[in-house]
Amino acid sequence: MGSPEARPPTGTGRLNARAYPPGPNQLAARYPPDPLLEHPDPQAHGSPGPAAGGPPPAEPDARPLGRPQRRHRWGLGAFVLAELMFLGVSALVAPLVAGENPSAVALGTAVAVPTVLAATVALLITRLRGNGPKADLGLVWSWRDLEIGLAFGVAGLALTLVATAVFVAMAGPDVTSAVGDLFGGRRAEPAAAVLILLIVVLVAPVCEEILYRGLLWGALEKLGAGRWVAFGLVTVIFSLAHFEITRMPLLLVISIPLGLARLYTGRLLASIVAHQVNNLLPGIALYLMLTGAVPV
Repeated sequence: MGSPEARPPTGTGRLNARAYPPGPNQLAARYPPDPLLEHPDPQAHGSPGPAAGGPPPAEPDARPLGRPQRRHRWGLGAFVLAELMFLGVSALVAPLVAGENPSAVALGTAVAVPTVLAATVALLITRLRGNGPKADLGLVWSWRDLEIGLAFGVAGLALTLVATAVFVAMAGPDVTSAVGDLFGGRRAEPAAAVLILLIVVLVAPVCEEILYRGLLWGALEKLGAGRWVAFGLVTVIFSLAHFEITRMPLLLVISIPLGLARLYTGRLLASIVAHQVNNLLPGIALYLMLTGAVPV
């Protein structure tokens, strides 16, 4: 017998196969590639996609959130237009209350309507040619501005009382306000007197602040005026707009705290509240006069 054929020891082949990792061809044969991983396009494998001829997939909305704020397009002409509305309506309603004895309600309406319409024009201008009253006029609610307005209003009221005493001592007691002259010697029912009180204390300050420390102030700033320049010009124009030349020094003193409230906060609510506080005592005095609680 010939010599037996040399064989590797038992198990050597298996040990060698385990000792060396399989090659790439062996791996490819053992683990075929997944077509979904190599071709992520769902249409390549019959997955449902957009219908033939249908609209393409919607692109993500890239528009910015909210409306971008732009610089308002209104200026000094907007204030002139609103002021002309006030003067024109005042001229129209004046003959309606020019009778011998117009009622207090008719007089209160004649006072309120021109101011309300002028303020409405101002608000519409900010909506049509600007960013609205919140952005353009700073007409937003804030508890902090409310507190600041109350503080400036109380301080302004104290200043007004002192200035009024000095003014009366210098000019005499016969000098009264235009509203006092308008309602002097008249009587009204309590409900009508309350209505006039609300007009003087609540409605008129809101409308006047929108016109002067809102629209006019913003127009001056657009022209390049600084905050203090706008404060000074608005204070003077506001005093002149009451058409009370004799009381103009007193009106200047009264309007200073209102402008400071607007200057300090940069918004309108504080000056509105300060104006309302300042009108509170005159409004109460007018109510008492109309109801006969105090002599005329």
